[in-house]
Amino acid sequence: MKLSGVSDTVKTNGEAAIPSSSVNPVAQPGVSSGDVNPIPSGLVKPVAQTDVSSGDAIPMKSKDVTAEAKNSIKPNGKTGASSGLKLGVRGRASVSSVDKGKAIVSENVGKVITFKDITFGPHEDEVRFRLIHFWEAWNVQTKVLIGIEMLLIDEEESVIQGFIPYGRIDTYLRHMKTGATYRLNKFFGSKSKTIYRVAESSVTICFSSNSVLSGLEDSSISFPVDRFRIHGHKEFEAGSDLRGDLYDYIGHIKLVNGKVPGDGLLLDESEIAKSRRVELHVQTHDDPVLKLYLWDKVAFEFCEKFKASGGTARVILVTTLNPKWFGGVLSISSMASSRVFLDGDVQETLLYLSWLDSNLDVASRVNAEVVTKPELATLGDLFSYMNQASAKVAWFECTATMSDVVNGSGWYYIGCGVCHTKATKGPTTLMCKKCGKSEIVGVPQYLSKLSVYDHSDQAVFVVLGDAGEELTGKKAAELVERYYEANDSVGEDHIVPVPQAMIDTIGQTRKFIVKVSTHNLTAKTQTLTVTKVLPLEAPEPEGNVGVNVGKEGDSESEDHAEKLVKRGADGIESEGVKRAKCG
Repeated sequence: MKLSGVSDTVKTNGEAAIPSSSVNPVAQPGVSSGDVNPIPSGLVKPVAQTDVSSGDAIPMKSKDVTAEAKNSIKPNGKTGASSGLKLGVRGRASVSSVDKGKAIVSENVGKVITFKDITFGPHEDEVRFRLIHFWEAWNVQTKVLIGIEMLLIDEEESVIQGFIPYGRIDTYLRHMKTGATYRLNKFFGSKSKTIYRVAESSVTICFSSNSVLSGLEDSSISFPVDRFRIHGHKEFEAGSDLRGDLYDYIGHIKLVNGKVPGDGLLLDESEIAKSRRVELHVQTHDDPVLKLYLWDKVAFEFCEKFKASGGTARVILVTTLNPKWFGGVLSISSMASSRVFLDGDVQETLLYLSWLDSNLDVASRVNAEVVTKPELATLGDLFSYMNQASAKVAWFECTATMSDVVNGSGWYYIGCGVCHTKATKGPTTLMCKKCGKSEIVGVPQYLSKLSVYDHSDQAVFVVLGDAGEELTGKKAAELVERYYEANDSVGEDHIVPVPQAMIDTIGQTRKFIVKVSTHNLTAKTQTLTVTKVLPLEAPEPEGNVGVNVGKEGDSESEDHAEKLVKRGADGIESEGVKRAKCG
């Protein structure tokens, strides 16, 4: 079965992003996507625009609709049942006097174009489309709502992203309805960002100050309902941690929060509300199992649909997913633009469900826990593995005790606030080579070296980024800021000493996910990078940890290392896959 498709986005104008927790927009009532109504046909002059020249005229199909437009907009922002309303974008969308909202007759409509005809710059033309989906766009740094993102499809099945700036949300949001069809006159074609993009087009439709949106009632025009861009394990593996295009994924569910789907399976909704996520193990055909994390609103959307299925849903399609290496395992995570479909929701899930019914042996062929769990190893196992000629880049889980924080090097670095890549100093600002920006906001990130040991060996671990926060319970930025607040007389180049929160970890025994990198395999260093630190309450691993493993040359150690080579190659990471650097 050949699958194809498209979905949603997270960034449009270059600054949009989604915070991990819900943030209410300041002084912005009615910005939730729940209270929406379609725009009736007909036209009204943009609000708060009293003088209109011939060049600003707005097209109409009917005669003067001033009184009708006035009556159709209520003080609370709800749209009445009367037709004959078309909204511009200037000012707010409430009409309180005859002077505001006066209709103007004009034939200056502009020609109708398709998405393929849209280029950069202003357009006086008209586009017609179906609104597939829309969501809020937030600035990741300031946690401020900056606009509404949209995914649009035209009659030629072309998909493009749209964007409504913050100042025009009130005008349009309450008239937007997923699945409705619209016409848009006058807009601006801006360049799409390559970060977290959800459509192939390099152009984004931005609503400008003279844009006019109205409902489309021409029944002769047929618009596709949706399009999906479905990817498999190999494509997600190749694109992991690159923050590029967001693609869709379809497969059969193996586990939901560690439980096998079946009649009467109930999810712990209170726990999901607390953790803000649902963790699934999903497999596409014969591909390896992937961990699929659904977050916040998407997680609750899944819960509602899964509950409605009685816990028996078998096939899932999720749009716009971000692939990342998480805990040493390739995973895909939902974004604010993601949508969830189960079993019979769309044609793609129906076709996959039909395939699954004809290939029931596939559903029980792979144990999801075995495939997605990093191999257990002692420090001695890791050193033996790195000495094997056939070893490849892989992730392992080991338990070790921290004996010291290595002196002589800083414990953090200044990274880009967006991608966390190590920032470089410009003449007057910090720059990011990866993002290509000459001015960025620098944020301290962990980069700490720890001496660790287990029952048989010693090693040096480098703790990066989020792993440092998992270890200390504190953000690096918080610790650095706190130090400078207490020592405001020191200069910018002053070396911040190792914080007490890091020192307090000495003597603790923790479970680490470590990466054996190319540098380890080429003998450039034996320092191992920590990608995740598991909680203290995690159960002690069984098997290899605690066994007196021999040094290099022992047959038992070499035999075990050979097994690690095979398992590392089969279940952890394929050769050639790169992971984005974090400083």
